[in-house]
Amino acid sequence: MTKRFGAKVVLDAVDLTVPVGESLVVLGKSGVGKSVLVKHLIGLLEPDAGSVRVLGDDLWAVPSRRRDELRRRFGMSFQEGALFDSLSVGENIAFPLKRHTKMTKGEVRDRVAECLEAVRLPGMEAKRTSELSGGMRRRVGFARAIALKPEILLFDEPTTGLDPINTDVLVRVITELNHRMNPTMVTITHDLSVAFAVAERVALLDEGRIRADLPPREFETSPDPRVRAFVLGDSSLEDARTAPEEVSP
Repeated sequence: MTKRFGAKVVLDAVDLTVPVGESLVVLGKSGVGKSVLVKHLIGLLEPDAGSVRVLGDDLWAVPSRRRDELRRRFGMSFQEGALFDSLSVGENIAFPLKRHTKMTKGEVRDRVAECLEAVRLPGMEAKRTSELSGGMRRRVGFARAIALKPEILLFDEPTTGLDPINTDVLVRVITELNHRMNPTMVTITHDLSVAFAVAERVALLDEGRIRADLPPREFETSPDPRVRAFVLGDSSLEDARTAPEEVSP
């Protein structure tokens, strides 16, 4: 698929397949188009050329109702959690359940509790999102992403700006969700330690194209100069880092 914004080609004939049940990590420097790629996967952006196929269907060739059905088979965790600050933690997680299901109040309450347990935040339903540390906000975002028991999970820069302790917690939560749900999983990141911890396959996006697509061990030892530059931490390939967040429990 190809995507342009004005004269800038962000995705240049990207060809990428994720088998059912696989955990793929897409690496790339800041501004290379990783988030644009993931927004195409969930149907938030339409490619200028090419297609996006989900479970056998072309997202932009099917009727809008079918496209909406396919989108509900995704769980998406956005950067920074993207929570509703006017709602409590429990209300944030319950939002998709109330909108897309006919579950009773008791069933919603039980599912919210189950999701919080899955991300290591039991009993946090009544907390206000403004009271949460950065790492906790991300985990609440994860809980909301899994509320509808999706078949496909997308994580967009899940650890950006977090300190090593919070990063380790989030990596363990992602790994546990993978084992618990066995979803098809795509994680967008610039952090090699995160990539190698959660990936079964690693792809490098650079200058609009997938330049490498390998198992983690092969990626780490690849002789490809673009891969070597990324693995060795060439300063031209590093993302800007924000200040570490406060450690969450």
